[in-house]
Amino acid sequence: MKIAVICERKKGELRVAATPDAVKKYVASGAIVAIEAGAGTSAGISDSEYEAAGAVMAPDAFACINEANIVLKVQPPENKELMLIPEGALLVGMLDPYGQREMLGAYNLKKLSAFALELLPRISRAQAMDVLSSQSNLAGYRAVIDAVSASGKVLPMMMTAAGTVAPAKVLVLGAGVAGLQAIATAKRLGAVVSAFDVRPAVKEQVESLGAKFIEVPAAESGETQGGYAKEMSEDYKRKQSQLIHDTIKKQDIVISTALIPGKPAPVLITEEMVKDMRRGAVIADLAVASGGNCPLSEMDKVVIKHGVILIGFGNGPSRVAVDASQLYSRNLYNFVSTLILGKEKNIDVKWDDELVTGTLLTRGGATMHNNFK
Repeated sequence: MKIAVICERKKGELRVAATPDAVKKYVASGAIVAIEAGAGTSAGISDSEYEAAGAVMAPDAFACINEANIVLKVQPPENKELMLIPEGALLVGMLDPYGQREMLGAYNLKKLSAFALELLPRISRAQAMDVLSSQSNLAGYRAVIDAVSASGKVLPMMMTAAGTVAPAKVLVLGAGVAGLQAIATAKRLGAVVSAFDVRPAVKEQVESLGAKFIEVPAAESGETQGGYAKEMSEDYKRKQSQLIHDTIKKQDIVISTALIPGKPAPVLITEEMVKDMRRGAVIADLAVASGGNCPLSEMDKVVIKHGVILIGFGNGPSRVAVDASQLYSRNLYNFVSTLILGKEKNIDVKWDDELVTGTLLTRGGATMHNNFK
């Protein structure tokens, strides 16, 4: 059994799908692990560390993937990489099926068993495999750091001989994993934090972190059965927009994290709201890769509009690639070792397990996931 890990070639992607710790575990399970030379360099991992862990170093992607049974990725494979993957192999990673639906046909042509881990069901058994949570957690942290760096204010209250500096005000839009970490980070740095979410159930979590929860008085809930946010009614959106507009005027930093799976990010911060913000205020839009919570955000750019600084980094976890790779690698190992590797040192996929059926996009030339048939 051969597991292959190649360099991530998408621009701005610094993570790697397996760290030396994971390599040791795969090798202990009886697998040959091939690592393309330089795959871990941007995540602070040298080729010698992989060799010490038992990996076989390959000079290029072709030598790495050749005859591989399992290919581990962070980003979906590019066309040139896909051509190298052996027919019938298993592909595991964050495959962005909603954004790259057209790739399913290519996976089927090669009869790949493709697993998109961002589709994992939100059940307790999947927590150790939950790539969205581990990566979003780091993205929320990094967003605050980026926003503070761009801001002209300090976050905590400071009492000095020259006078008192008031604490910065931070608003977090969306209290999912990224939002909760943003709240916690901003609080640790001394800011006065408030947060908004369409799901009333997260109020307790927000308040437990020391933030004020602002909410729209409404009978409807914005939470799906799986715990994700859903699109709200037009009446709710109107009330929501007014509430955010009134609140955002007073903020120094806004961290926006709201996403709806499979749909464009909801517009929460309009141009009119930006115009009414304080000059020098900062918006860090974590949803920019899905269209953005603010239409003025620009992908992978920091821009100034109406005197407000807009940060639009599309790949937050890659900005902390060392720790992001460690967590992502563990997520992948937990998934592969639990659901794919057999006890006899071979591949034994548990095809009827709900974690497999929930993530399996294609198999044997057919599209398997109901959301994409």
